[in-house]
Amino acid sequence: MNSKNACSQCPVDISEKDILEAMTEIGDYLDITPADFILIYKTAYQHAVHRLAGHVKAGDVMSRRVISASEDTSLKEAARLMAENNITGLPVIDHESRLVGVVSEKDFLREAGMGMDLSFMSVIARCMTDSGCRVSSLNSRKIRDIMTAPAVTVSENTSLSEIADILNERKINRVPVIGMNSKLCGIVTRSDIVSSCCAKIV
Repeated sequence: MNSKNACSQCPVDISEKDILEAMTEIGDYLDITPADFILIYKTAYQHAVHRLAGHVKAGDVMSRRVISASEDTSLKEAARLMAENNITGLPVIDHESRLVGVVSEKDFLREAGMGMDLSFMSVIARCMTDSGCRVSSLNSRKIRDIMTAPAVTVSENTSLSEIADILNERKINRVPVIGMNSKLCGIVTRSDIVSSCCAKIV
């Protein structure tokens, strides 16, 4: 999700500066036709979204109530937490609330030998056809055995445009926000970025 298209469905207040930057980006001589105007509008719109996203910080939109787990949490419990809270990843913290990693659906799929791009039904189909589904082998293991560490993180002062670029480049759906001494203080998801961007520019 690039920061320039994160809010493509939201109304936006386009400034004269956005228009001028759009015309500069497009280049060449513009004999204004309806098609030219639409092109200028779309390009200016992207500049406006990018400008606004740069002013909003992680601390402004992050969820402070973060569902997390410890390294010693069983994978069975981690899966239950993720399912009950409808989330696809859990920050992993130590006894001092410092972030030590992240466990996600991708980690579970990788360890179960399912591949990273399978749909839910693909996983079910694989388990139903394989003799001895490998998911069952995860029952006795802990989060520390499969978590991704170190985790990709941001600070409360990281802009939404930077976060959007990180999510896009890393192909992840959320990023933990850490404060002093690497302590977990929040989390920003793709939906947080879209919701905040829309609220700021409507």
